[in-house]
Amino acid sequence: MKKSIRTLVLGFALIGLTLLSSCALPRINAQQRTFLDISLEFLGEYELPKMKFQDTTVGGLSGITYDRQRDRFYAISDDRSNLAPARFYTLNLNINNNKLQDIKIENVTFLKPNEGETYPKGTIDPEGIVLTPQGTLFIATEGSPRELFAPFIGEFDLKTGVLKQNLPMLQTYLPNSDGKPQERGVQENLGFESLTVNPTGSLPSTGEPIRLFTVTESALIQDKDPPQKDEQGNYQPQITKSRFLHYLISDGPPIIISEHLYPLSPNPPGAIYHGVTELLAIDQGGHFLSLERSFGLTGFSAKLYQIFTGTATDTSRIASLKGEIKGIQPIKKQLLLDLQELGIRLDNLEGITFGPRLSDGSQSLILMSDDNFKEEQITQFLLFRLKSS
Repeated sequence: MKKSIRTLVLGFALIGLTLLSSCALPRINAQQRTFLDISLEFLGEYELPKMKFQDTTVGGLSGITYDRQRDRFYAISDDRSNLAPARFYTLNLNINNNKLQDIKIENVTFLKPNEGETYPKGTIDPEGIVLTPQGTLFIATEGSPRELFAPFIGEFDLKTGVLKQNLPMLQTYLPNSDGKPQERGVQENLGFESLTVNPTGSLPSTGEPIRLFTVTESALIQDKDPPQKDEQGNYQPQITKSRFLHYLISDGPPIIISEHLYPLSPNPPGAIYHGVTELLAIDQGGHFLSLERSFGLTGFSAKLYQIFTGTATDTSRIASLKGEIKGIQPIKKQLLLDLQELGIRLDNLEGITFGPRLSDGSQSLILMSDDNFKEEQITQFLLFRLKSS
């Protein structure tokens, strides 16, 4: 019986190939196969007023994720338990007539390493947040070699904020703890800012594994290349080698599937800080949005890229990416939007998420800024429509 089925399938396949060969198919170049044909339409901005909520200072919002079932957003504060215990907020965004009309804070949840205890001051730096189909939150923390706490990615209970598990971490990301000058691991304040999961639908889990992704904001210590000068003695722009991690989370212990080289664009002219602050998975085929943010003498700037990981080399067994790297295919990138072209003042954009469907059925996209708890900065929300051809 099985042999008959295989014969039948093979027959249909041969017929299909014959039909395809007789049709005049449009030519598709490699660039079109690699990147999706998408664009963004800017719909407006909203500035969240400075405020207190339940004895906490609302600010430092560095990551955001959308709960489609409840039509609510969860935003992580990067407060290192300094002004209040490490926490995330539940937000209600009122999007009406394709405009962001209002934002209300409905709840604050404190992160806890165990039941009944919040994180002590200076032991955690939460930056990225993403909701899972199981109704839990994964939160990425940057780590601080200077303050001697390591980066980690943990799964937290949505209702209680209690840590459920930590994901495994490669030694290459962990600063050496032998008292010597740092030789490996994340740089200070340049660890894990980003976090995203593959779209798996909006219903609770049916047993499908979660694929979770993050990328370091900048290069690891052991991957930093020294500045290069040209013959005239001028420093040349360089590609920074960030690392992109891919986790698989299922019934067994979480595992790291792969790691790839993410080519961070050269620092814009005059930039003091420059890094990748967020990722957002578009589909299950290796397409993502990445947000690169800069700060310099002229203020903040940001660019959104579409990236593709499908052809990238696994670098998880390479201790150092310093110097010329032969035989390694990096993640592919394509500029989607330079946000300076919007003609508005940009703040410290660090969060990105899909939101609800707009009135015409199209997909909304929301960016959010981290005000660093500074009076001169703002918590800014930008609303876009994602368009595809």
